[in-house]
Amino acid sequence: MVTTLNKRPERKIVDDAIEVLVNLNHRGAVGAEENTGDGAGILMSMPDEFMRATIDAELPEEGHYAAGIAFLDRDIATSGQQEQAIARIVEEEGLKVLAWRVVPTNPDGLGLQALASMPAFKTLVVADPEGKLAGVALDRKTFRIRKRVEHEVGIYFASLSSRTITYKGMLTTMQLKPFFLDLSDERMKAKVAIVHSRFSTNTFPSWPLAQPFRLLAHNGEINTIQGNRNWLSAREGRLSSELLGEFEPLLPITTPGYSDSGTFDECLELLHLAGRSLTHAVCMMLPPAWEKNGQLDPDVKAFYEYNNTLIEPWDGPAHIVFTDGTQVGALLDRNGFRPGRWQLTDDGYVVLASEAGVLPEIADEHIVSKGRLEPGKMFLVDTEEGRIIPDEEIKKNLASQHPYRQWVEGNSIEMSQLPKREHVNHSGQSVQRRQRAFGYTEEDLKLLLMPMANTGKEPLGSMGNDAPLAALSSHSRMLFDYFTQKFAQVTNPPLDWEREKIVTCLESAIGPEPNLLSDSELHAKKILIPLPVLNSDEMAQLKRLDKAKLLGGYYKPYVVKGLYQVAGGGKALKERLDEIFAENRRGHCRRQELPGAVRP
Repeated sequence: MVTTLNKRPERKIVDDAIEVLVNLNHRGAVGAEENTGDGAGILMSMPDEFMRATIDAELPEEGHYAAGIAFLDRDIATSGQQEQAIARIVEEEGLKVLAWRVVPTNPDGLGLQALASMPAFKTLVVADPEGKLAGVALDRKTFRIRKRVEHEVGIYFASLSSRTITYKGMLTTMQLKPFFLDLSDERMKAKVAIVHSRFSTNTFPSWPLAQPFRLLAHNGEINTIQGNRNWLSAREGRLSSELLGEFEPLLPITTPGYSDSGTFDECLELLHLAGRSLTHAVCMMLPPAWEKNGQLDPDVKAFYEYNNTLIEPWDGPAHIVFTDGTQVGALLDRNGFRPGRWQLTDDGYVVLASEAGVLPEIADEHIVSKGRLEPGKMFLVDTEEGRIIPDEEIKKNLASQHPYRQWVEGNSIEMSQLPKREHVNHSGQSVQRRQRAFGYTEEDLKLLLMPMANTGKEPLGSMGNDAPLAALSSHSRMLFDYFTQKFAQVTNPPLDWEREKIVTCLESAIGPEPNLLSDSELHAKKILIPLPVLNSDEMAQLKRLDKAKLLGGYYKPYVVKGLYQVAGGGKALKERLDEIFAENRRGHCRRQELPGAVRP
């Protein structure tokens, strides 16, 4: 990122950001064709002077109009139909189309793969006909428009905002400026610019998947992405926001086939536009290692503890740079595996990148301060205030928004605090029968479980696993063999949870799942489970939650059995699953009828 403390847009910001991008060329990837890149782009604060000079319409004052580049079909007739469909949605959402502008491009030098998939580019400009909506309030409307266009018309917008604009594509770093001719226009000025060179690890390159996205650029991989997506989808039925309006047309929030960075951006945008500040939303998704930090301010710790009951961390390794057009910041996840270096010059110029020296013309004598990103600590520049905001100030302000400490201490319960149940000792014969039923083998017992029981550590081995995938095996396998974590192994160092306890946490929380987009005491009504594996005694505790005086009868346990007639094969399993779903729905309805009952 390149930005300034001088509170005014500058052409130098755009020029230097593009130079940084070119200097980071070695970080990007190309396909078999050297002129087909994985992706490159720039996200900047809205260049108002440029927009007024190039848009063939009378624009309202800055912040009262929104603009963004649509990726349309290259067929003129088809793109015309798409524009009409988009204009209809804009009108239905209460805004007015001010103009469409063809984005001038120069495809000379692009590889055949990039050319074959290249869309047509047009800038859409919209505004509130009554002139009341501006800034983030207008962006909430354009968010609805963009989501509906994606679902109903199938058109992608690189951005559609009153505060920022994004130029990006399936390009190399060298091709971005020559391809988008707007980027050479001297009237293109900004206070903030973020650039990104893509090396796709989890998805194939495409024009929409190039970065930056609408709010951020991301270096790394979100290893927990599948779980994060599943949880976000599971909570969609409870989403509501007076600020964003009816949710049905906006779902699903996550785009199928998107990259991990793209989904992160979608979730961040949702949390931000629903009413939280951008820094608040970022801290929710990428929390630091707060659990074992004894030096952390108790109120700040309570803030993170509360958010841990609200949303799961989007764990990296991750280094993100984010902006709303006024504030621009950067954050490493708790592990700190991705580098980030920043420097501030004597004329109020701030540069941050994944490595040092990205703008070599800045002489050492002009650098007044510099540093590196630290795990979990935020680096934030406010261009309106013209200052760098310290991490401690950011976190204290966030922690003071609600009585998080009171909410957590009065509602979250540790498993150890629940009433103990009578321990049942099963006979060896009974244990063996269960092991056979669940598919345990002698190899599992001797090579995996016995070392774990004897040493309390994960067993180590030097040979690869040559067993077939569970779904392809001719033997009945254990249930958890069918579920494996997917992540980009090429760039992630192994994590030792025992030696790196300060940054690892195995705790999870179960309980009500109210509206993700609102903050309330209800979110904190959770039972904290220290480990991801429950033993029989702990299951017995959970089954009798209604007897726990600490919870005041708040939880009403409901037990569903997972048995089915194995002789019926797959058909019987499917029928039983349908029955279980129906049983859960009936149990859920009964719980909702209870006074003060909530979904567990």
